[in-house]
Amino acid sequence: MLNSERRIRMRPSVLAVALALGMTATGTVFAQATTGAIFGQVPAAAGESVVATSDTGFSREVPVDADGRYRISNLPLGSYTVAIKRDGAVVDTRKDVQIKVGGSTDVSFAGAAIAAAAQSLDSVTVTANSLPPIDATAVDSRTVITSETLARLPLGRNAEAIALLAPGAVPGNSSLGNGRYRTVSFGGSGTSENAYYINGYNSSDPYRNLGGVGLPYGAIDQQEVYTGGYSAKYGRSDGGVISQVGKSGTNDWHFGAQVLWEPKFASSAPGSIYYKNNTLPAGYGYQSPESVGTIYRSRADNTKWTTTYSAYVGGPLIKDKLFFFVAAEAEKSEGESTASVEANPVATNHYTYNLPKYYAKLNWNINDSNILELTGIHSNDEQRGVYTGYDYDTRSSTGPTGANADTSKLESKYAIAKYTSYITDDVTLTATYGKNWTKDYLSNPTPDLGLQPYLDRPDLEDPALTGGTPRTNLNSSPDSQNPNAGSKTRGLRLDLEWQVGDHHLAGGIDNMHYDANNEGTSPSGAGYEVRYRKASPGNENVPISVSQGVGAPGGNGYYFYKQIFSTVTSMSLDQRAQYLEDRWQVTDRVLLSIGARNDRFKNFNDQGRSYVNNAAQWAPRLGASWDVFGDSTLKLYANLGRYYLALPNNVAVRGASPSTYTREYFAYSGVDQFGVPTGLTPLGGGLTSPDGEFGNPVDPESVTARDLKSQYQDEGIVGFDKMLGSEWVTGAKFTLRRLRTAIDDVCDTGKIGDKLTAEGIDPDSVTVPGCVIFNPGFTNTFSLANANGIGRTEVKMSKDDWGFADKAKRAYYALDMYLEHPFNGKWQGRIDYTFSRSYGNTEGQTKSDIGQTDISKTQDWDSALLMENSNGLLANDRTHQLKAYGAYQIAPEWLVSGNLRLASGAPKSCLGYLDGQADPDPLGYQSSYHNCNGLPSPPGKTRNPWYKQLDLAITYRPSYFENRLAFGLSVFNVSNERKPLNSFSTYESSSPQTVLNNYDLGQYYQTPRYARLTATYDF
Repeated sequence: MLNSERRIRMRPSVLAVALALGMTATGTVFAQATTGAIFGQVPAAAGESVVATSDTGFSREVPVDADGRYRISNLPLGSYTVAIKRDGAVVDTRKDVQIKVGGSTDVSFAGAAIAAAAQSLDSVTVTANSLPPIDATAVDSRTVITSETLARLPLGRNAEAIALLAPGAVPGNSSLGNGRYRTVSFGGSGTSENAYYINGYNSSDPYRNLGGVGLPYGAIDQQEVYTGGYSAKYGRSDGGVISQVGKSGTNDWHFGAQVLWEPKFASSAPGSIYYKNNTLPAGYGYQSPESVGTIYRSRADNTKWTTTYSAYVGGPLIKDKLFFFVAAEAEKSEGESTASVEANPVATNHYTYNLPKYYAKLNWNINDSNILELTGIHSNDEQRGVYTGYDYDTRSSTGPTGANADTSKLESKYAIAKYTSYITDDVTLTATYGKNWTKDYLSNPTPDLGLQPYLDRPDLEDPALTGGTPRTNLNSSPDSQNPNAGSKTRGLRLDLEWQVGDHHLAGGIDNMHYDANNEGTSPSGAGYEVRYRKASPGNENVPISVSQGVGAPGGNGYYFYKQIFSTVTSMSLDQRAQYLEDRWQVTDRVLLSIGARNDRFKNFNDQGRSYVNNAAQWAPRLGASWDVFGDSTLKLYANLGRYYLALPNNVAVRGASPSTYTREYFAYSGVDQFGVPTGLTPLGGGLTSPDGEFGNPVDPESVTARDLKSQYQDEGIVGFDKMLGSEWVTGAKFTLRRLRTAIDDVCDTGKIGDKLTAEGIDPDSVTVPGCVIFNPGFTNTFSLANANGIGRTEVKMSKDDWGFADKAKRAYYALDMYLEHPFNGKWQGRIDYTFSRSYGNTEGQTKSDIGQTDISKTQDWDSALLMENSNGLLANDRTHQLKAYGAYQIAPEWLVSGNLRLASGAPKSCLGYLDGQADPDPLGYQSSYHNCNGLPSPPGKTRNPWYKQLDLAITYRPSYFENRLAFGLSVFNVSNERKPLNSFSTYESSSPQTVLNNYDLGQYYQTPRYARLTATYDF
């Protein structure tokens, strides 16, 4: 769908101990898990049972089988004492065993120690460097980050910054939502194709699935990041998974507080941006030739400062039975951001961001067979600001304008309950139920906006009518949202696990329901936008749009169009799934994971009528792990899987519900005090809408193909992990992903009329929608309502019927290599290198190069003409990535750490008109074709600059305070890199051969160098 020019916003037991000390690891089985497992080997006849006791007093005891093996599954995170018992007496013990979320920790016992035991060996403790950190039971690809690591490294305090430590993960394009969202791309997938979880419950954005809610930084116990190969237990993601597990109370009291300050004096300002002066082909001209080489945006004084206060407390309410943990975090940022010379108003926004977060958890050990966990989360993201005018001639402030920036508030609340019942030693039942309430508020509080439409490009007003000084108003935003906009979710999952000999069987259900109310946007102010435009010199008599019947502006080339864009609607969504899985220990060295998942997705529009109903979507998962020498020093593993992706609620907006997107073109002879043009002369075409969005009701049976298939992707992974000596581990893996089916919309529905005519059916006898949702490249069947109101007519549309040359394609391959030294009490370090390619003609559910967040309704695939020359490097491709981080205890009281990231720049796009054609814009989509400078322009022919960032930190813990008090200094972006992260991709203005002055300028940039001071006390 046409972009609306939005402005939104040796044994794995070592690994357990190493996690306790704060290292990261790749490892095992279940994404979105909140528990772990302990297993191991006991010499035959040496013991009858193994008992694991946590720091909360919770205890589980299991028998040792005839081969000396044991396994204790679904253990809550924490510190455990693991003991062997024979004839009721403890004969050997391992203390301070830290289990890993979703993983299996090997705690094996040597025969000699037990033979010598008739005593308790409480002094025996597994140490971090005694065994290799390779988990031989893992068949997936993930990274686990513990709270100890988070406390060491200089990182952004959010889930996405942590996730970027994972190999191959790249930041999402900031243009999505005009910087309002923090997103990550995994394995070349789109940024809306991930899943977020907190304590096992889905915390993804319930409306667009762009990003998700995270915990207060100090409340994170462990964060696991899955980049592929996860279990059949989990789905609805073909990108990655970010899963956080919050801290819990124990039998010991803990409390603490932290203050963080990022001062203004230690913050570097971004550099100012200047228009380019590129050589243009004959017949082309810049929209504003006088602006070439001049300043586009001043950012000389655009600095910010941040303060964060956090505190936590946790402990027992009833020893060994009932525990609580509560954490709060209040982050506040203030700063200035000066708009470009093209903005309305040209002003500096003095903004304030508030991000308070609250977390509470209650754990009840009902008995050793039953556990209940209750979690509450409250997260706010509030943004507001006021404007002072800015004079680009004098580069100075002109004082208050009376205008406010948008006030936005995204408030999320979660209530989660999890019940675990250990029915027998071999059978475990877990049930998780949760609810979420989200409020999504966006409005502009500036008084008296009712007569003031939003002005786009007031700098392009005819200077002969304004005296050379653009007339602006106080309306700084084109959009507003319904004050009652928001979403609700509820979810239930049940899991039953059964250990039968060498088979660990699992099965269950995973259901979610989403309701969205009054989501979408409507015009702000006077209810419409005024978009000023100007043809370049020499092109004043070129028609603006032949296909839409819009003539040339004439005169000096000045004109405008009146735009109305309104999409407010409600919708809902059901997601249901069932799964079965068998983790089969074929031999002592070989493990097979065999599973299948069946997903069903059902979407409903504003009338509660279903427009998508996809069922019987079976996703097979197969994994294998080979412990080559039987001592966890070399592991080979592989994984094959299929992953289905659901459509979020946003698809109903501009898809299955009414929407309005219209334009009218005029010349004008005056401009009033609010910047509104007067003396209008229509330029022809009347009220136009390229996609037929006139606010009319939508027939949900017509708008979606009856045989629509969900987007799904196949993935294969093969790799190895290898110990080097006793303290190093290395490895590599190869990943291949291929998109098999995509969903988007096509708006060239006149082709349906052509097909009906070819079949001898009068196209006027049916009602054809302006756009329909389909699978690009496949044959789909559409059911159209007959114009007489009686019955329906079916029509099949193939790839050739639409005129497409190819189907939707997205392929990703990558080679990841790493070298790691686990933390040994002195230092730790890890380095990752990834070589990858992400290529095709479909990014996924979003279109990053123009910031389009109409999920699965991008302007790609709207017509065959838009897909010509579209095959190339995709937006989330990074050919080379080098990541390194580490920490070194230089003295008992001093720790230094660092984090380095180098990556190839994001691919660029150039979207223009179909130059050299009789009608350069046959679709009315303006500058949206893969054509630039009169030549084909596939994406990725050029790139943005390399991304380079080094962050360093030093921490001082004076021994006088028993290491409870710490002071820290972190410096981010030490070399003060200020390279563009992405660039403007639209080549021409609303008139052919009129080149936008800001084309190829950086749109979003690296955050300049800044420092963070911290003071922390933990007891």
